[in-house]
Amino acid sequence: MRHLHILLLCFQECSGQEKLDVGSTTAVMAMYLACIKRSYWLSALLGSLAIIFRQTNIVWVAFVACMGVLDYLDKFSRKTNLLTKADTLVESEIDTSVLNKRFVHAQLKNRRNVNSDKIANNAVSEEKLHQSRDSEWSGVLGEFQFLAYRIWCEKWGILTNFFPFLLVAFAFIAFVIHNGSIVVGAKEAHPVSPHFAQILYFGLASAVAMAPVHFNLSKVAVLCQSFREERTKFLVLFLAALISALVSVQFFSLAHPYLLADNRHYPFYIWRKVIQAHWLMKYLLTPLYVYSWWSIFNTLGKTRQKVWIIIFFFATAGVVVPAPLIEFRYYTIPFYFIILHAEIDDRGWILIGVPYIIVNLFAIALFLFKPFRWDHESGLQRFMW
Repeated sequence: MRHLHILLLCFQECSGQEKLDVGSTTAVMAMYLACIKRSYWLSALLGSLAIIFRQTNIVWVAFVACMGVLDYLDKFSRKTNLLTKADTLVESEIDTSVLNKRFVHAQLKNRRNVNSDKIANNAVSEEKLHQSRDSEWSGVLGEFQFLAYRIWCEKWGILTNFFPFLLVAFAFIAFVIHNGSIVVGAKEAHPVSPHFAQILYFGLASAVAMAPVHFNLSKVAVLCQSFREERTKFLVLFLAALISALVSVQFFSLAHPYLLADNRHYPFYIWRKVIQAHWLMKYLLTPLYVYSWWSIFNTLGKTRQKVWIIIFFFATAGVVVPAPLIEFRYYTIPFYFIILHAEIDDRGWILIGVPYIIVNLFAIALFLFKPFRWDHESGLQRFMW
């Protein structure tokens, strides 16, 4: 069923008639898959292709590299834990005589020399850290402290394995210096802007696109349970998020000239009929923005680490916030990452997939059978995503 929904997503991507976004999304997803399979050179090469399609994909190259580092560290941690357990098992099965003890200790010493002092030391240190994570390094800060420690212990292995991504980063920096900007083409039409409301729009758009997952009674029950268990913490975080959302929509919500003038896209109508329907509407939507992001975090938290989720949030912000224009094509790649890591049953996939089919067939029908004309421009215009 998951594969069927991925096909529906690809159908939506292609039916949207969106310039280079089909190639861009395909390259990013292929890069992610290659990194998961630990083919880092291939992953970096696909990342370079993704950047050629869309320059902001450098953010997703960095994100995928970070995910690769997390996977590499987890693999190394499992390896050292297995070595430690094997040593303990051998010691527990030996005879208690002094002669046998000396023999076994000599054998274990040789094994550790073969596997290098670094692995043995990390095994002991990481075992102690694992035991103290819940008590001493609880929460997000503890995960980042633990991650920083492991990165430092494995810095040379990380540099060796992920050197291809550094080459891509250096090449991109050289390109930006030579070009004078990250933008290729009409630089004046796509200036970098502090459009913080964009991250709110993305959260709500993603939640609505997965409405059966985010807007249901079980999700409301989880929200109420979180409120009962940690009331003070819940209220502080909710108020902080709500205030941030209000500040964003008041001072950092931009209306690009293309958004106001181009009636061939869905965002044109959403902006006019929803967000700008009344001067209070943009403020009334802020609790929904906050809930949408809470629900996304809650959904990803079932399958991903806190570190993964935080890096994903900042990667998404790094892509959508600088964009002054509101367009769904900017949301495609981060939405794909959410849908790939969401736990959804067969019924949920059907409830998500059917509206996709209906909306896309409607868009295609408008594109094919309802062309229109602009007074100031000759030729037919057609509706698209």
